[in-house]
Amino acid sequence: MPNRVRYAPSPTGFLHIGNARTALFNYLFAKKTGGQMIVRIEDTDIARNVETGIESQLDMLKWLGVTWDESIDQPGDYGPYRQLERLDLYQKYADELIKQGVAYKCYCTKEELEAEKAEQIARGEDKYHYSRKCLHAPVQDKPYSIRFFVPENTSYTFNDIVKGEVTFKSEDIGDWVMVKQNGIPTYNFACAIDDHLMAISHVLRGEDHITNTPRQMMVFEALGWDIPTYGHMTLIVNAEGKKLSKRDGDIIQFIEQYKNLGYVPEALFNFIALLGFSPGEQELLTPAELIEAFDPDKLSNHPATFDRQKLLYINHQTLKNLDLETFKTYTMPFLKDAGITEGKSEAWIESLLAVFQERTTHGAEIVPLAHEFLDAPFSWDDEMKTLMQEEGVKALLETFKDGLDEATFTPDTLKAWMKESGVRTGSKGKMLFMPLRIATTASMHGPELPKLMHLLGFETTIKRLEKSLEWLVNS
Repeated sequence: MPNRVRYAPSPTGFLHIGNARTALFNYLFAKKTGGQMIVRIEDTDIARNVETGIESQLDMLKWLGVTWDESIDQPGDYGPYRQLERLDLYQKYADELIKQGVAYKCYCTKEELEAEKAEQIARGEDKYHYSRKCLHAPVQDKPYSIRFFVPENTSYTFNDIVKGEVTFKSEDIGDWVMVKQNGIPTYNFACAIDDHLMAISHVLRGEDHITNTPRQMMVFEALGWDIPTYGHMTLIVNAEGKKLSKRDGDIIQFIEQYKNLGYVPEALFNFIALLGFSPGEQELLTPAELIEAFDPDKLSNHPATFDRQKLLYINHQTLKNLDLETFKTYTMPFLKDAGITEGKSEAWIESLLAVFQERTTHGAEIVPLAHEFLDAPFSWDDEMKTLMQEEGVKALLETFKDGLDEATFTPDTLKAWMKESGVRTGSKGKMLFMPLRIATTASMHGPELPKLMHLLGFETTIKRLEKSLEWLVNS
């Protein structure tokens, strides 16, 4: 049977970086090993469920490029894929464990449990374990939860793909609740049942789940089932080495936010795949290349730092290498919303895109880049003024201005006329291009000058050349 992995989101929110990484690594593992990926919806936390949580998460996974073999939208032989539709299965195995004597009914109320915990704390005990006072309690006509009877003096050891050999002792755990009084299973019980019934061979998840593993192993062992292979990926931390938190204001947390800012999904896929995995020296990789390079044995056992500058770099490089039409899909919505393209020709828009494609790190950034250029004040600094006073500059500007024609004001004709103006005035190299750049853009550096002039338009370019010549005459 092929390897089977699962990504098991809860509909309590939207897809964020941490969960996206879990899904992505499961996807890479399945694809690399010729296995299958299942998306199971763990929706038992009814009070915290968000109405559109799962729909949004699945949509964002598809946008990111993560696909699966089975789920609510693609049923297979191991459904249902929502835990709330599997309650009869959990009850069946809970009853079986009670019959075996490894689980029991607990009639304690919430108030009784809180009082018991307070007493243990008052005695100076550093950890709370249920007292087992209901272990041999007679059947009662009152609500009850179901607890797992944790054996004493027992160790639970597993070889973690990332962490190596990990051991937990039963005395550190205590009898835990399998099924709550409302009949809803707890995470650890439902997870173990589902992983077996869905034939999950490998469980790849965040290291915050590692303490859940012994409880799930108890269920597997009690029911005589094979235990999956576990791999607990390290935490994602911020630049200060602290666990990534929603309070990190300079880090965008949710995948949909990246989509709405004009990030390229393949670039985000690339970046997330590097959070805890190193494919080698090459870091700019396509999804297909990442699948080929993926090796679970190379998952890092050190915290993965969220490097925002690396993300911007990867997305920038990806945008730079797109053809113009594809680049347009990531930037045009922002330009339209900002009103920058209103009344502009297609040629003008393409010049704008071509000019700023080299500088754009994400789609939304093209708006401030365009405003920075189009709205910048026209003024020279001392260095510019010194250069403009060089011999031959006035003749160059006059020749170039006099030869401009609004009907043929295109990047190609401008480029050709710049060269011809240089020939006619004996200007070349720096003393050809730099004066023309300063005289039209008030800058000594920037994107290709003919395209910048085209963006400024015929009238603005002429006015700036006239203003520059006037300064030269009066200086």
